[in-house]
Amino acid sequence: MRVKFHLNGEEVTVDDIWPGESLLYVLRERLGFPGSKNACEQGECGSCTVYFDEETACACMIAAGQAEGRSVGTVEGLGQGENAGKRSLGFVQEAFVDAGAVQCGFCTPGLLIQADDLLKRTVDVGMSTPGDTEIREALAGNLCRCTGYEKIVDAVRLAADRHIEARGNA
Repeated sequence: MRVKFHLNGEEVTVDDIWPGESLLYVLRERLGFPGSKNACEQGECGSCTVYFDEETACACMIAAGQAEGRSVGTVEGLGQGENAGKRSLGFVQEAFVDAGAVQCGFCTPGLLIQADDLLKRTVDVGMSTPGDTEIREALAGNLCRCTGYEKIVDAVRLAADRHIEARGNA
């Protein structure tokens, strides 16, 4: 089967997809986008979270054929523009680094997508920085075995504050 979809804003075509192949497998193994991690393959850990038509979803639970004509966004697509030939980091990515929220990095891509989605639903529509409860609820489907989540919550708060500040200076 041939599948065409938009990946991080660019159209891609993948040939010879078998019916049971997951979108996660296609992203990692066929297209070379290793950011989304393969952990539980049951949609329970959130390590493979991507945008699927602007909604967050676990790529391990999506059959590759379902992507036909759709839009998929990965953690690799979160960077904002080009910087000396390399993608630059977005607000959420920079905040995770600055707040020390990245440890082993396995859960980080899914957390970044979920945090980015939360900011799109709050800060981008003119609301204030989300509170800790709202942040924790947004990240509830993402399991992290290395942290106590405090640095992750700090990072999301920091990203929201920086995003609000940047919008105010624009």
